[in-house]
Parts: sequence; C-alpha cells; structure tokens
Amino acid sequence: MQFPDYRPRRLRRTENMRRLIRETTLTLDDLVYPMFVVPGRKIKKEISSMVGNYHYSVDMLTDECKRIRDMGIPAVILFGIPERKDEVASEAYSEKGIVQRALRALKQEVPGLALITDVCLCEYTSHGHCGIVKDGEVLNDESLETIAATAVSHARAGADMVAPSDMMDGRVGAIREALDEDDFEHIPIMSYAAKYASAFYGPFREAAESAPQFGDRRGYQMDPANSDEAIREVTLDVQEGADIIMVKPALPYLDIVRRVREEFDLPVAAYNVSGEFAMIKAAAQKGWIDGERAMMECLISIKRAGADIILTYFAPEVAKLLGCRR
Repeated sequence: MQFPDYRPRRLRRTENMRRLIRETTLTLDDLVYPMFVVPGRKIKKEISSMVGNYHYSVDMLTDECKRIRDMGIPAVILFGIPERKDEVASEAYSEKGIVQRALRALKQEVPGLALITDVCLCEYTSHGHCGIVKDGEVLNDESLETIAATAVSHARAGADMVAPSDMMDGRVGAIREALDEDDFEHIPIMSYAAKYASAFYGPFREAAESAPQFGDRRGYQMDPANSDEAIREVTLDVQEGADIIMVKPALPYLDIVRRVREEFDLPVAAYNVSGEFAMIKAAAQKGWIDGERAMMECLISIKRAGADIILTYFAPEVAKLLGCRR
C-alpha cells in the first residue's frame, strides 16, 4: 500500500506536539464575565438555571470581582436588577440605580478590572421590553433618549465601556452623541450589533427577571434565518460609531461571526449565552458529556470563527483550568 509523503498524524502523536502546531489558542485575555447585581446586602444567591452563577448585592459583588481580577480575567459586564420597575425604566438611568452604585463601588475597591455595562431597558421596565411601550407597541425613536441617558449615567458612575443590547434602530448614534456631549468621548461602545431573537436566552431572562409581559422581542431582535441582514445591521452600527461589534448568541451563529470577521476591520465580540452554558452544564450533570472538554471545545470554536472577545459564564472555570495548565 502506498502512503503519501505527508502524514498528518505525525504531528498529533503527543500533547506537546499538538500544542506546537495549534492554530487557535484560547486565553484569559479573550474573556468577559457577565455578572448580575441586585439590591440589598450580604446576598449571593445561585441562579437555578445557571449553575455557578449568582445574584450579588454590591458588597458581595466587590469581593467576587476581586477574585475575578486576581484570576486574570480582564473584564466583567454588569446586568442590574432594580428595586422597582416602571413603564419608563426610570431606575435604568438613575444616579442611585443598582448598576450605578455597583460601578462606583467597583471603581474604588477593585482597580485594574475593566467594567462594561449592558445598556438596555428590559430589566427596568414593568412590561419587560427593551424600549418604551405605547398601546402595545415598542417605540423606537422615543426609546433612544432613555437608552442614551442610561449609557451616560453608567459613564458618570465609572463604566469603562457601554454595551447597548436593545436593538432599537439608531441607538449607537444616539449614545455616541450623548456621551460626546457629556465629555465622555473616550468611552467606547461595544454594540450588540447582530442580536438574534433566540430561544437560548431563557436562563438569562430568569436571572435578569426580564421576560416580556406580553408578546415577544421578534419585532426588534433579528430573525434567526437571516444572514445578510446581520451585515446590514453591523454596517449601520459601525457608521454610527460602534468601537466593537458583537454577535449574539455565539454557537448557533458561528457563520455570522465568521462573516462579520471577514467584512469588518473592528474587534468582534461574541456572546456565549445562558442557554448555551446551561445545556452543557445540564448534560454534564447527567454524565452524558465531559463538561470541561465541551466547554473548551465550544469556546475555542467561537474564537476560531473569528471572535476577538468572548462573553461567557464559563470565564471563572476557564481561568481555573488554564491556571492549572501553566
């Protein structure tokens, strides 16, 4: 039997050999850890559908963020659950809002950790939608002022970056203009540029208490069937001033991550969302898969597709694993 001169298995025989030719490497520098902050004190309550992730009060959040920083994770993104919700999301942009209080505490007590904030209204509205609602309709232009005011309030409180996730048309431009007018020209925007109306957000909506009270979000989040539309959405956000562009979710949309990577010369982020996390955790608990290997395989696939930044609930576990390998 004739064999080719080149035998690929020669370079797969040992772990060190595989390391030498590895094309894609996941590092802690790639990761952002999403965290949930709630009112109160001494609160650290596990989220039932997201094993190992918690609701933290501000005092407990600062302690956990010190641990996150010391593990080598460069950044967190904060989601807030307010003390009260109303029709106009007034707690979203309040100086005394939960995210604003958390930012001030973290800036003082956890230097060296990059603080990103999710900018959206769904956690703060009584109806659970990402914009202002009138007569059952989510209003686009009328929502932009509130969204921009929320981003500015985060910058004033100490955010290093803001990340609008609402999918209202024109929100990146509105935020950029508002930040610049308030002397925050240096604050970057990481836009949820191609955010799909996905079934994989379920655990997050429990964690953030943000499920819509009527209808759904398909009127403003993207149709999972569409790819070209994602490029149009990203193009608009880039034109409006986005500094980083995000695809969400990550795993069902790796083709979108790849297209965005190839068509735009900006950093690309991808959100490894709660449902993706929960599926691996649930299957691992059942003994159906090797959870650690599945975690790393999924995250490496996101980076291989072209993501520079990965938002993931796995971040502390990855940090422990990579630390053990040093």
